[in-house]
Amino acid sequence: MPDRNVLGGPLDPCGTDPLTGFHRDGCCSSGPEDVGVHTICAVVTSEFLDHQRSIGNDLTTPMPQYRFPGLVPGDRWCVTAPNWLRAQRDGCAAPVVLAASHERTLDVVPLEVLREHAVDVPDDLGGL
Repeated sequence: MPDRNVLGGPLDPCGTDPLTGFHRDGCCSSGPEDVGVHTICAVVTSEFLDHQRSIGNDLTTPMPQYRFPGLVPGDRWCVTAPNWLRAQRDGCAAPVVLAASHERTLDVVPLEVLREHAVDVPDDLGGL
C-alpha cells in the first residue's frame, strides 16, 4: 500500500536538494523504525532553524556520517512531528507542504494546526 499524505492522497516528494527523508529518498515516508516521526515536509526558515538549535536539534551543522548536509532557509526537509509541534507552540513553526507530509503526522499534530501553516512551495525559493 503506498504512503498517504495528511490529506489522504498519495504522498508527494518533499525534497531532493538536499536529499531528505528518514530513508533519504526525498519523501517523508515513515514506518515503525522511524521512532522520531520524521513526517512533516517543512520549508525551513531562519526562525525555525534557530528554534531547533535552541532545543538541542541543530539542523544547520553538516553531519556527513548521516548524509546530512546542514540546512539553510528555504530548504525543504522532513522534520519530526514532535519538534515541529514544539516550534509551533513556541511561535516558530516552519511552513508545511501538506501533500508531502506523511499521514502518520496526524498521530502527533492535528490537521487544523497543519493547515494554518500550509504553503505552496514556489519554484524560486529566493524570497524565503
